[in-house]
Amino acid sequence: MLLIPAIDLKDGHCVRLKQGDMEQATVFSEDPGAMARHWLEQGARRLHLVDLNGAFAGKPKNEAAVKAIIRAVRDFALANGLDEIPVQLGGGIRDLDTIERYLDDGLSYIIIGTAAVKSPGFLHDACSAFPGQIIVGLDARDGKVATDGWSKLTGHEVIDLARKFEDYGCEAIVYTDIGRDGMMGGINMEATVKLAQSMTIPVIASGGVHSVKDVEDLCAVQFEGIEGVICGRSIYEGTLDLRSAQERADVLTAELAQPFIDAP
Repeated sequence: MLLIPAIDLKDGHCVRLKQGDMEQATVFSEDPGAMARHWLEQGARRLHLVDLNGAFAGKPKNEAAVKAIIRAVRDFALANGLDEIPVQLGGGIRDLDTIERYLDDGLSYIIIGTAAVKSPGFLHDACSAFPGQIIVGLDARDGKVATDGWSKLTGHEVIDLARKFEDYGCEAIVYTDIGRDGMMGGINMEATVKLAQSMTIPVIASGGVHSVKDVEDLCAVQFEGIEGVICGRSIYEGTLDLRSAQERADVLTAELAQPFIDAP
């Protein structure tokens, strides 16, 4: 179980929103690169970036901040003798040229959300052009997918779309319960597990993590196909300590895997 710190970018700053409301943004840092280094120093093995302005505008708006984070990650890895530390980004990515530019800049994965729902042909082309590097972000409320920075609710069922996009060749699904995001009320375990059980590609949980208990609950069901969890407000406000929570997740994962290792 991988704990993935979220760095949400708005106007070049690192912020957190409540339920996707741009008017309810709390600024946690004005230096995105420094924030990335902080989470790496706390043991993060992967970072999740969101261009919030881009999600609403439909085109990249925080490229300078993204590049600053990429440089910080590269410098940290080099200084510590580490291999590549994956960085994934979503928000406002609507064309293949943008994907190619971001990947050339050094991102490991591109997350396509609204464009996947509205332009499935684009997603299909992206998965074909950049195999292994496209993740689909599905944001939902009450099982229905939302788009355009969560401002529009569609009639699409999450599982139906996820299966369709899996067939296209996407690498994973990031599933966010937008009713819980930024509220620290706990992961929607039932919906997350149900989605993971319906897929063969990994699911990354998002929205609602509050404490190490949420991490433990996810670890208990990770072999249903849940690869990791994105952590936001909880690690910024201190209700979840990233380093100790990741260490706890590693212990639980090893314990759960032992029967499979011991099996003849």
